[in-house]
Amino acid sequence: MYNINKNKILELYYESHLKRGNISKKLKISTSYITRIVKSDSRYETEKQIRKETTKAEKAKRTKEYIKEKREIVRNEQSGDFLQLQHNRAVSELSENRSSISNRVLRKWCAGAYNYNNRKKGFEFDKTIGQSYAMPTFIKME
Repeated sequence: MYNINKNKILELYYESHLKRGNISKKLKISTSYITRIVKSDSRYETEKQIRKETTKAEKAKRTKEYIKEKREIVRNEQSGDFLQLQHNRAVSELSENRSSISNRVLRKWCAGAYNYNNRKKGFEFDKTIGQSYAMPTFIKME
């Protein structure tokens, strides 16, 4: 029985190029036994190098595809539709229909007037600008 399994393991690994886990499931044998059989074969080092190079090439291909997808997302965001969406958000945040705007929105639109204070965990108004009474001096992080 072990001799038949040994030949079958070697055939599946070296000729069918299956992974040890797949062979284990197919033949219902432990992966440690498969590893022992595969490593004892003279073709092991060559096959190991081939698989390593194949994996490296596949990873490079996946990385290129990922980068391409990310660039496409950025391009779509920079299109007119995205700019229109941002404009609409800004209009609704700063709309006169609201009774008042939140401190978060105010800080967003007056970002240059506020500096982050790490100790207080919030934004402080830059006093070198000169402060208006309508502007809050400190905006706590939400």
